[in-house]
Amino acid sequence: MSVVALSTYDFPAKDVRENFPAPLLYIGWEDHLMFCAPFCLPLPPDMPFGALPTAVLAGVYGEHPDFARIDWSTVEWFKSGQPWQPDPAKSLADNGLTHKDAIRFRTPGLTGIGASFN
Repeated sequence: MSVVALSTYDFPAKDVRENFPAPLLYIGWEDHLMFCAPFCLPLPPDMPFGALPTAVLAGVYGEHPDFARIDWSTVEWFKSGQPWQPDPAKSLADNGLTHKDAIRFRTPGLTGIGASFN
């Protein structure tokens, strides 16, 4: 979507990496509209990607009844809308994740409460 500015933007952006304690990462769960938008989380770039399910996502999505049923070995990951294969042993940074990247995950066979996508 293009934007037509009415005047020149002549000020520093407020959402630059330096203004946050860690790079921001947007994470969304496909087919679970109870969480209608990705969560935006400040995550250390040296955190192993494989720690996300227990160290981060459990606190974010853990109350959903499907979360405990996730088989993480079958989860499909997407980065900026494209299929993506992160290496769980590598850090977020080594997986190419930078400030304000967006990732989503799909859990095959799990589509919300009573398959309602909620």
